[in-house]
Amino acid sequence: MAERHIDHIEVEIDGVRRAVAVDLDESPLGWLARRRGRDGRSFIAPVQLIAGERLRADFTRAGMAPRLTANWDAVTRTDRAGGGAGLNASEAMLAARQRVGRAMEAVGPEFSGLLVDVCCFLKGLEQVEQERLWPARTAKVVLALGLDRLARHYGLSAAAQGPARARTRAWRAPEPPAGKD
Repeated sequence: MAERHIDHIEVEIDGVRRAVAVDLDESPLGWLARRRGRDGRSFIAPVQLIAGERLRADFTRAGMAPRLTANWDAVTRTDRAGGGAGLNASEAMLAARQRVGRAMEAVGPEFSGLLVDVCCFLKGLEQVEQERLWPARTAKVVLALGLDRLARHYGLSAAAQGPARARTRAWRAPEPPAGKD
């Protein structure tokens, strides 16, 4: 049996940080994150991978993917939503749909279709290029731009940035009390 490439990333959903297992063999983003270009850098940055996987997690929670089997959700009696603290399954699903909608609105119509195809429906870049009649290797460039915009929407950044200039501080020993030498 082939070894799976499982990685754990942290995503924030409804203000709660959670560790999420990502099967890097299943996702086209995982493939791109493992591949290196001529310059030695991966095709997509870790922040882009996190943004894409966060979109995929919300898309899955929202139940927006077409079902291939029977829907047994109505039969279960537990409210194990996994989508947010204190939400039942339908509330968590609605919240996830709203997050996906806001993300698609933030990236705009130029990138939303491609991001859904690659991140959510797990289509390969060659397949996307063939379906859209794009030249070869175009999807990789457009995907990187869309993932950058998606990461910005989620508030993700490749590097932490502080103020442009820190306050100057002086550290010195306390003054001895007057008259005591």
